[in-house]
Amino acid sequence: MKNTLKLIAAGLIVLVLSSFTMFDGYKIGDVAEDFSLKNIDGKMVSMAHFKDAKGFIITFTCNTCPYAVMYEDRINALNKKYAPLGYPVIAIMPNNIVIKPGDALPEMKKRAQEKGFTFPYLIDENQDVFPKYGATKTPHMFVLEKTDKGNVVRYIGAIDDNYKDASAVTTKYVENAVDALLEGHEVPEKETKAIGCTIKV
Repeated sequence: MKNTLKLIAAGLIVLVLSSFTMFDGYKIGDVAEDFSLKNIDGKMVSMAHFKDAKGFIITFTCNTCPYAVMYEDRINALNKKYAPLGYPVIAIMPNNIVIKPGDALPEMKKRAQEKGFTFPYLIDENQDVFPKYGATKTPHMFVLEKTDKGNVVRYIGAIDDNYKDASAVTTKYVENAVDALLEGHEVPEKETKAIGCTIKV
């Protein structure tokens, strides 16, 4: 009996540790692997397709999280502002669609059309991309800079400092990061706390 309890306890410890490891993703300065994920138009998209990009604004987002919904217009605005300057937005939906059917591909396509998304909206069907990034929330932002080494992580965290009201924002973390990179400077604030819904696994 005691041996059985020890085995169960050991198994639980392994599960807990593995869950922490799963979300122990990229740190500032790490090189992010490329991915190949399905877009809402059915085509596969990767960062390698953006030949002229200087970097990327990666957002893990979804249809069903109220925080993500509040940020949709701001994410669209980021792409309109920075894609022409070499930093396009790539949105990735990381949720388990069995738990969140409202985030399934047909619903993603519908939402993108309703909101007029100007960026790729990809689905992480196998849920193997978001753990590499260490994304835990929707939305969760990552700014990457394309370098000779690869796509280097330069910023991780929130879009700005006020999810409730875009007009009340005082610090635009993502914009500040991209502006700094475009000017050849260090990113002023490299990490902030992402505010949003927990990614559903």
